[in-house]
Amino acid sequence: MKHIIIYTDGASRGNPGKAAIGVVFCNEKEQEIKKFGEYLGDNLTNNDAEYMAVIFAFKKFKAVFGKKIAEVSEIEIRSDSELLVNQMNGKYKIENEKIQKFFIEIWNLKVDFKGVKFKAIPREKNREADRLANEALDGESSSQKLF
Repeated sequence: MKHIIIYTDGASRGNPGKAAIGVVFCNEKEQEIKKFGEYLGDNLTNNDAEYMAVIFAFKKFKAVFGKKIAEVSEIEIRSDSELLVNQMNGKYKIENEKIQKFFIEIWNLKVDFKGVKFKAIPREKNREADRLANEALDGESSSQKLF
């Protein structure tokens, strides 16, 4: 069994505005394995980007490591979005229709993994994912969508 820690962050300039994500895969010792930044587009909120970062992380994990590895992996999503973490952990209701759709997509993606936990972390512990999201925003015209 593998234990993978995934740091995710979403950023939006304008809220809604231009948005991007940052995702960092780490092993159980918190050593970086892979990292990604992607520009998402315009007219997205910060919350949209936070959810899209988690969706990206699950899809990218399966694309990079394969479904067989996913099935034996325990994933810990670490995010500085308390809203996302509390909604995914069932502590907060989801009233926004768009976020409900993201929640359902994440719920359906997470069944491919042995286990998934969501953990809120302080912003300062999410610096690399934040940097990747902002770097993707800064270079939006030259970035390519991965999914």
